[in-house]
Amino acid sequence: MIDLVDSNLRNAGTSSSAPVSEEDSTGSWTLPQVKDTGQLKEFSMAAGMHRAVIGFLKACGLLGSLYFFICSLDILSSGFQLLGSRTAGDIFKGNVVLSNPVAGLVIGVLVTVLVQSSSTSSSIVVSMVAAKLLTVQASVPIIMGVNVGTSITSTLVSIAQSGDREEFRRAFSGSAVHGIFNWLTVLVLLPLESVVALLQRLSALLLGVAHLQPGAQAPDILKALTKPLTHLIVQLDSSLIASSATGNATNSSLIKQWCGCSRETNQGHSNASGAFNPCTGKGSPAAEDKLPCHHLFVGSTLADPAVGCILLAGSLLVLSVCLVLIVKVLSSVLRGWVAQAVRTVINADFPFPCGWLSGYLAILVGAGMTFLLQSSSVFTAAIVPLMGVGAISLDRAYPLLLGSNIGTTTTALLAALASPADMLLFAVQVALIHFFFNLAGILLWYIVPVLRLPIPLAKRFGDLTARYRWVAVVYLLFTFLLLPLAGFGLSLAGNTVLAAVGAPLVGLVLLLILVNVLQRRRPSWLPHSLRSWAWLPLCLRSLEPWDHLVTHCCPGLACRRPQTATKEAPCCETPKVLASQQF
Repeated sequence: MIDLVDSNLRNAGTSSSAPVSEEDSTGSWTLPQVKDTGQLKEFSMAAGMHRAVIGFLKACGLLGSLYFFICSLDILSSGFQLLGSRTAGDIFKGNVVLSNPVAGLVIGVLVTVLVQSSSTSSSIVVSMVAAKLLTVQASVPIIMGVNVGTSITSTLVSIAQSGDREEFRRAFSGSAVHGIFNWLTVLVLLPLESVVALLQRLSALLLGVAHLQPGAQAPDILKALTKPLTHLIVQLDSSLIASSATGNATNSSLIKQWCGCSRETNQGHSNASGAFNPCTGKGSPAAEDKLPCHHLFVGSTLADPAVGCILLAGSLLVLSVCLVLIVKVLSSVLRGWVAQAVRTVINADFPFPCGWLSGYLAILVGAGMTFLLQSSSVFTAAIVPLMGVGAISLDRAYPLLLGSNIGTTTTALLAALASPADMLLFAVQVALIHFFFNLAGILLWYIVPVLRLPIPLAKRFGDLTARYRWVAVVYLLFTFLLLPLAGFGLSLAGNTVLAAVGAPLVGLVLLLILVNVLQRRRPSWLPHSLRSWAWLPLCLRSLEPWDHLVTHCCPGLACRRPQTATKEAPCCETPKVLASQQF
């Protein structure tokens, strides 16, 4: 009877409009309740026109914000390239260091974080393999690191939604599930690749039975839409980054100054990547025959890092504003029957017994959308706000993100088929390694429902970051900067030092995971001293002391824990009253 009364009281409390406590809200991962806007009422002609105009303006605002959001991502990538392109090219020059798989992995992560483009990182790897500066075996860990580093974009987007605790919890879990999937796949496949070279052998076997011919470049629909605006701001020559890695670098700036010639009939034609400019090669025409580019930084005396800082600051500001506008518009649109219809379509499952096919259909949808957009970063960055407003659940976003990984590899494969004849085989093999890596990750962490570990881990991260928002910044810095830098530094010291330091740390982490699992599942299997962590100092078993320290050092609202109004229990439900009663 007491249990029934308590459950009824809880149900009555949660169904009310009063906010719930933090513990109750973080315990459930169901989508937020749809606000009932009532049944459709009859409106007058003026009211109907007013609603139509408001709906049209919201649609225009949503599409405009999404367009500027995508353009800001492109400018953000250009800013990172100007800041770290030379460093990225110099990192790849250490061929002795690249023979270490761990060093190759962290270099792939760091370079992708620096240039904010997995396509640019992959092109560097292809150029080095074709120039015999890097073996295919050494390129496999770098491709794995490129796959890990590309998930930083969605993490940056999720941090912009940290104003609302519930939205931030859902958005950050969506970005974290992508990174966790990539890291878990690396932890399994990197040792396997070092021992048996599975991905290299599989890609070489497929190339052996295929007869490849250079093809046409895959159409880039997204670039065609954003180019009119982004090319008015800045234009870069990304081929110089690959030249820096292969040792053919010049001291010229990455910012394009000349975009063509007035007389192109007597000159060779360059490809879209700008690898050969007819106005800069041998026998180039006079200066008056060159056509200057038309963007903001033509003829600027600023250095590349200075321009990169300007672009980085401006693109982050525009990205944050557009993201806030997108979230606000979606929140105002996704209400009542509209929200219910959108959730039903996106999160729907096939009828029994074919419900398991829904996730695989989502993988195909994610791959197809990424192929059409020609950018996995844009697709994943668009999924995160939808998760924040509650339109997509984490269970449905997970296969969509996995499909995005497959879609970006098909894009790279088509781009590799458009390579010159002397680089065709190397480019296709690198693209196939990338494809098989993501396919193996799906086989590991999605086919068997019990092994879908990224979902519960992402939920734990979401709950943790909702309670302590500064953990998201720590995760971002540790995962994409500090950990790769530490691994790279240890790899420079040699394999012996790397094994002596890394092996105990990995063993300690695995031991802690095992003890925590046994504490929850089988505490009787553990000694009494290990059945809880109460004997440890508070700073080693709780984030509360660190939270007080961070809040004290960062008094702004960005570092404070979100304040939630707690529902005060009636007097009959207080612990003292319940303890005094005898049932």
